[in-house]
Amino acid sequence: MTDAPLWTPAALAAATGGRLLGEARPVTGASIDTRSLQPGDLFFAIRGEARDGHDFVRDALAKGAGAAVVAETRAEEFAGAGPVLAVPGQGEDPVLDAMRALGRAARARSRAGIVAVTGSVGKTGTKEALRHVLSAQGETHASIASYNNHWGVPLTLARMPESARYGVFEIGMNHAAEIVPLSAQVRPQVALITTVEPVHIEHFPSLSAIADAKGEIFSGIEPGGVAVINRDNPNYERLLAHARASRAGRVVSFGEHAEADVRAYRILTRPDVSVVDATVMGVPLAYQLGTPGRHVAMNSLGVLAVVHALGADLARAALSLAGLKPPVGRGERTALLIGEGEAYLVDESYNANPASMRAAMATLAGIDTPGKGRRIAVLGDMLELGAAAEAHHRELAEAVKANGIDLVFTAGGMMRHLFEALPVARRGLHAPTSAELTDAVVAALRPGDAVMVKGSNSIRMGRIVEAVKARYAVDPTLRAAAMQRAP
Repeated sequence: MTDAPLWTPAALAAATGGRLLGEARPVTGASIDTRSLQPGDLFFAIRGEARDGHDFVRDALAKGAGAAVVAETRAEEFAGAGPVLAVPGQGEDPVLDAMRALGRAARARSRAGIVAVTGSVGKTGTKEALRHVLSAQGETHASIASYNNHWGVPLTLARMPESARYGVFEIGMNHAAEIVPLSAQVRPQVALITTVEPVHIEHFPSLSAIADAKGEIFSGIEPGGVAVINRDNPNYERLLAHARASRAGRVVSFGEHAEADVRAYRILTRPDVSVVDATVMGVPLAYQLGTPGRHVAMNSLGVLAVVHALGADLARAALSLAGLKPPVGRGERTALLIGEGEAYLVDESYNANPASMRAAMATLAGIDTPGKGRRIAVLGDMLELGAAAEAHHRELAEAVKANGIDLVFTAGGMMRHLFEALPVARRGLHAPTSAELTDAVVAALRPGDAVMVKGSNSIRMGRIVEAVKARYAVDPTLRAAAMQRAP
């Protein structure tokens, strides 16, 4: 890593075709949001769903933006406010086009090993795992949060330092043909599909169509690159066909399947860790994951397949996995002190679909609940499931039973179908919204319990997580002292 600016004025002008007005400041980052903008960031005034970024240009410059990228037709409005890069264009959003152009320039100058990750479930966690293990081996640039769409991918590219050794990009979609242009921008040397599940199914005629959309990630792969596919998924052959039709030089599979190139022979899940015995391209490898859950262990196989494809140190990556912690809202655990007893909170509130719901309940089943402790699931609606939404929610009752979940609280119109499908003894409370459920969940918890909260992001199940933390989470030293007083 160097102290050189991310972009020089000349490089910005060359990449975007824009003209700089005013005296440029050093550009050390890129942003589309003044709320998180840092001094030195290049502010792109793109048009959002509700607001036009040009409305925030003066605010961005006042906060120390290196420059603001604006449409040529709007440039005169900001005379004297600070450095402005005026970009031409007749399209729907010239500034977004300029951000894409800068992203392409960042990719063209990069000598990093570039990875693209997609999948119906687990793509953000897998991206974070790759960031974690590769960072121990060299400067690694990766998408933040879930910056995986038509603006998130080019923004992440534009932020990539020329000095990066590795680049990891998450790519998402809601409709067919959305991944193709994003993969073309990223131009990955390694492309990974975690799995294919009925997520965003309302926008697709079938699960096979979702597989085809995920398979688009291989369309942008560099010649001779490596396609990494989940061998256990029923759509493996379909994904394989996409990979073979691309410029990929080879395909690497992962899973528990006997023919998987990266294969797990044994996965042992414990309350706080998972242990995996595997072979990677025929080489035995045993490792521990700092994040529990069978689904996390399965995705770790894909991580190791990518590491191998990049030519990075496989043994070192396996050791790094022991320090892996779940992203916020995706399995983060918090110790709770209730009276003089202990309980656990599992935060899975970021998003939800049928596959991830079942995986989260399986993880909850592995948590010890001493004494009279219970396993409690607090579940919000799963969105974008189309005509089968009611059935997908109701069918979760099978997972509740199979995983020994003692009590279920539900929020949202669709989750009522699950609530009504449960035996009365397993019903906690149903409410139309997460806000109306919060107080009941907080009041219901008692020593020994393990509670997991999950739902689609817009259902805002995170408010329940925050309420539980505010009521019961304590400093670890205070918790230790309290537990020493317990009989």
